[in-house]
Amino acid sequence: MRLIAFGYQAWGYRLLEALLASRHEVLLVVTHPASDHAYEAIWRDSVAELAEQCGVPVLVRNYANDDEVVARLRALQPDILVAANWRRWIAPHVFEIPHYGALNLHDSLLPKYGGFAPLNWALINGEEEVGVTAHFVNEEFDSGDIVLQRRVPVGLKDTVTDLFEKTVEMFGPLALEALDLIESGRGVWTKQDPEQASFFHKRSMEDSRIDWTWPATDIVNLVRAQADPYPNAFTFYEGRRIRISVASVTRGRYGGTKGRVFCPQGEGVVIVCGPEPHRGRNHALVIERLRTDDGHQLSGRAFFPKMGGYLTAQP
Repeated sequence: MRLIAFGYQAWGYRLLEALLASRHEVLLVVTHPASDHAYEAIWRDSVAELAEQCGVPVLVRNYANDDEVVARLRALQPDILVAANWRRWIAPHVFEIPHYGALNLHDSLLPKYGGFAPLNWALINGEEEVGVTAHFVNEEFDSGDIVLQRRVPVGLKDTVTDLFEKTVEMFGPLALEALDLIESGRGVWTKQDPEQASFFHKRSMEDSRIDWTWPATDIVNLVRAQADPYPNAFTFYEGRRIRISVASVTRGRYGGTKGRVFCPQGEGVVIVCGPEPHRGRNHALVIERLRTDDGHQLSGRAFFPKMGGYLTAQP
């Protein structure tokens, strides 16, 4: 088929690689400009550079609903538009131009985790599996009929980086399989259940701040969801910000006041946390590894040579 590719960062790059190596013809690539946003600076493989290296025309846009894009698509008469990590709304007057409409690749098991940073949010919420969905584009973000979906389990110690590596490999093969189904006319599409849908906003630094009223398991999930190269989960000790890179949950239950630096455990330290910590019913968090703002990486025991004091959400 004759294709238009909309893509950005590593997800768009993997999609474009697969399309360029396939039997399909890529007529035009549309991508976003490079960004210094904390999340958009990660996995920043350049879709524009790949397209230019392969002699494919490129348009760079924040939004792609303007008259020039419409004119280019109408002139090219593509069979389908294929998108991956396109971070803006595509208007109907754009996605309705191709004969088959538009296909989007999204790294969640839709209808759950539509929107932004789905792997981070899924890990924070303790999901046991993640995946990639190929779906048609309609007037609402990430809500069109599902063409194909692939799942992978979340390991007990998987970080968001592990999940990225597992899922980004699916983008190209899943897109090609979906295109074959669409072109064949044999596919049966699955409508998304709006009652099961959830939609998440972009993550920012505020979303990495540790809330010590959360259960220890949830805080560990936040740490895993903000593993390098993402901005790490953080807290404050005696006015200094520290970033938690490795954490675990205690076997025993600890009581007291939230955020209390309680006692050593191995190379880490135990921190009281969870709802109603004064009742002593909660498991606690073990800070195993942390990073200071000046870049030093330390074990919890090395950073806290004595017990006592509190970790807080603010300096």
